[in-house]
Amino acid sequence: MKYILVDEAKKVIPNPNILINLVSKRVKQLKNGAEPWVHSLEKLSLEDIALREIIEKKITFEL
Repeated sequence: MKYILVDEAKKVIPNPNILINLVSKRVKQLKNGAEPWVHSLEKLSLEDIALREIIEKKITFEL
């Protein structure tokens, strides 16, 4: 996992519990065959893909 992506994602979702839950849920979806909503030329782990989706605001949450 790239920690620079974690820092950027924290700017979008400052609550660490919500951030962890969103990343975890999205990683499970990606493992089960869901298509990524972001594309990159570099090889990213599933966690990094989920973080990039959060940074680019492709994933949101409601309380």
